[in-house]
Order: sequence, then structure tokens, then C-alpha cells
Amino acid sequence: MFLGIYVCMTEYKSSLLEIQIFASLPLHQKTRHQTLHNKPLIKKASNSAKSSLFSFFSVSVSVSASLACSVSFTITITMSMSMATSHHTLFLHNPTNLTNTTNHFPITTTRTTTTFKPISIKCTATTRTQAPPQATAQSQDRVFNFAAGPATLPENVLLKAQSELYNWRGSGMSVMEMSHRGKEFLSIIQKAESDLRTLLNIPSEYSVLFLQGGATTQFAAIPLNLCTPQDNVDYVVTGSWGDKAFKEAQKYCKPKVIWSGKSEKYTKIPSFSDLDQSSNARYLHICANETIHGVEFKDYPTPKNGVLVADMSSNFCSKPVDVSRFGLIYAGAQKNVGPSGVTIVIIRKDLIGNAQGLTPVMLDYKIHDENDSLYNTPPCYGIYMCGLVFEDLVEQGGLKEVEKKNKKKAEILYNAIDESKGFFRCPVEKSVRSLMNVPFTLEKAELEAEFIKEAAKEKMVQLKGHRSVGGMRASIYNAMPLAGVEKLVAFMKDFQARHA
Repeated sequence: MFLGIYVCMTEYKSSLLEIQIFASLPLHQKTRHQTLHNKPLIKKASNSAKSSLFSFFSVSVSVSASLACSVSFTITITMSMSMATSHHTLFLHNPTNLTNTTNHFPITTTRTTTTFKPISIKCTATTRTQAPPQATAQSQDRVFNFAAGPATLPENVLLKAQSELYNWRGSGMSVMEMSHRGKEFLSIIQKAESDLRTLLNIPSEYSVLFLQGGATTQFAAIPLNLCTPQDNVDYVVTGSWGDKAFKEAQKYCKPKVIWSGKSEKYTKIPSFSDLDQSSNARYLHICANETIHGVEFKDYPTPKNGVLVADMSSNFCSKPVDVSRFGLIYAGAQKNVGPSGVTIVIIRKDLIGNAQGLTPVMLDYKIHDENDSLYNTPPCYGIYMCGLVFEDLVEQGGLKEVEKKNKKKAEILYNAIDESKGFFRCPVEKSVRSLMNVPFTLEKAELEAEFIKEAAKEKMVQLKGHRSVGGMRASIYNAMPLAGVEKLVAFMKDFQARHA
């Protein structure tokens, strides 16, 4: 009798080794296979093999591995069988080749022996740690996600995060398990800030804060830190988010809306010369890109007095920005640079330290600046993910190159809308159309639900417009590949051909 077995070592992820053991038994010319993952394998004979009276065998595996890539394992095979003296003697063998394989292990026995002693086979193998897989094209099992936020992230960033999830760079722990005051996480947050400063060319007289609470929390934090309850401030309202920021500021100072696009359904940006700015305003607030309505500032106004403050949540790091023109920039990360949970504030240092007395400690910029964004436990994993995105943007050649890609994607989509002869419509004035968020409607509104449904079947999701405005919206942030926009445009043309 011959016992044959072969062991297949598959790639291990995050140092978790998988061992596959294959064994097969010919039963009246029929070969059967089973796969084992570090647990006993029990096999019983089929009816066609009752003459062989095969009872069972089991295989158990013990594995020891080290991160130095040396792996050893022991295979213990225990068999009990009762054998007939017919020519149907049973074999365990390599299923691919019984006679030529080198994986046979002969067992010397007699036909009258019914029980075999356990056999231990010790093996060693050496593996190589593989580099994180690189995304070369959209994976077959992923969709094109046009959500406004949380939004799609670069595939290569996700794959790198996956490869580092279990054991971050040999630290023996995940980023999610690290102390925010330990050297490992300090290196993560410091590099994230360094890469962000490189991308935006942030001057040294500005602080970078990694906070929580979303951009919405900054609607209160900004007036609490930059002015007194009696101070006047100006707001340009070009969409829903600018309007919400203004309403929150009413609790903490005296804000004034000096221009609003509400009467025209937020489809325009004002001429800066038409802005009736207050002479004594402490700051002028704008929303650089309105996610819901799809309008974007292509240039920025200059305050008559005070500083310029901008909510850049939905176009942050999508193009170069002259930070020195602003007193404060803030952005939720979940649209363009990371997962939800991180809010980034870039603030000129001379504006820090003047918070109103009633300002909660978690909204006081001075507290966070003095503690390097580590006053309390920050959103560590979110900051790590932002750092990976910043690193990726740097490797792409910086924000000038990123902007070129974004302009190309937006041009393709807007052209498809404009050339549809009214079947698709974008209500936003062409000169201020967003490169990030593209709202559009159908000439036949009753077809919109069908459009969204059919697009989802084609693996293009989250195209439904915001609940406050309806229609459709395609958010094409940095991480949306050109292929995603091209697929959407092809679908739009096909849909029009079938429904026009």
C-alpha cells in the first residue's frame, strides 16, 4: 500500500499562513478530492467501495511560522481500515499523478494489518513577503461609485491598507490598535501632515489640524474662534452648505448674507465686484464647491477687511490652491482624501488663541494646535488613510497633474450632457460648473428612476441626486478613474437611444 499526500502553501496575508492538504482515494476508478485547512479531514467510502471496507482516515496539521518567512509544519496522518483481499486495495495518492509524483510516502505493511500507527511528516518551506498588489484596472468585483461622500477611494490605496491592516509595517499591530501617542502613530500623522503641506505648498505660518466632527462642526467652531458675539461677518451663500454655515454662525456672532443664489436655485457664483462687503467684517465665508448643487469657485474673492474662510470639503486637494490667500480652510475628508471621520483645518497661526469664553474645549483651535492634533484620541485610522491618499497624490505628480485628470473627466461628462439635445440637462452656469459634482436631470423626469436602476445593474451606483434637489448627480472625485466616467457616458448615450 502507498500513502501519497502533497501540501500546497498558499499566499499568506498579514502573516496568516494558509496550508492546503490534498488527499485522494480511487474508489472503483472514481477519484475524490477534499481540501483541508488546518483541521481534521474525515472521509468515508462510497457504496461502490464497500468491498474495500474503508473506514476512515484523518489528517491533522500543526503549523509554526515566523515573520522572518521561515515556516515549518507537521502533518500527522492516522488511519484505521479493514481491508479485503481483493484487487481493490486502496491508495491515498497525489491526485495529479500516482506513478511519477515525488510526493509519495510509502508505508510498509501487510494485508492483514487493520490499524496503522500515526505517521508524522515534518516539512519546512521558505516564503517571500510579497509587496502589496497594485491596481492596474478596475477590479471585476468593484463598482464605479459616484457617491458624493463617503466616496470612492483609490484602489491602490485600499490594497495597500489591506496589506497593512493586520500588522502595520512589522509593528506587530494594526493602526487601529496603536496608541495615538506611540512612536508608530506619531510617524503616521507627521508624514500625513508633511505630504499635505507638500501638495498644497502650505506656508510655515499656517497650522494643520486633524480634527473630528465633520465640516458641519466647523460651522460653529469658526465664529467661536475668530470673532466675538458682537463682531460682523460676511457670508456668500452659493448652495445648501453655505446656507447652513450662515445659520449656525447666527448663534455666535452677527453674520450677514451679502449674496445668495437661492432665488436662482443655486446655479451661479456672483461677480466679486458685486459683493457688498461689510467694512468691518472679521471674515468672509464661502463654500468653494457646493456638493449638492454642483457650483464651484474658479477664483476667490478678496475680503475688504478680515480674512477669507473657505469650506473646501468637496474639492479639497483636487487642484492647486494658493493657501496664503485664506485665513482658514476646512474640509471633511470623506469626499476626496479619505474615509469619513476626519476633518482637516488649515489656519493661519495668528488667528489661533482668541476663542470666545464659552467655546467648548474640543472646538478650541489653540488646544488642538498646542497638542499637535493629539489632545484626545484622534480618528487614527482615518488619518492613516488620508496619509496614504496624500502619498498617492504626491506620487501622481502633485495637484497640477491631478487637476488635469479631473478636467478631462469633467469635460467628457459635461459634453455628453450638452450634446444630448436636451435629453440630459445640467442647470449650472457653464463657467462655474464643478469638476467634482455633476448634477443633471432628464427631459422626461419619469425616466430618472429607470436610469438609476439600469445604471446600478451596470455596476454604476449612487447616481441619485440629493434628496433636496432630485435628479441625478455624478460625483467624480480624484479617485474616480477615467474609465468610470467613460462607462457612464456610454451608458447615457445608450439610454438616450432607447428612450428618446
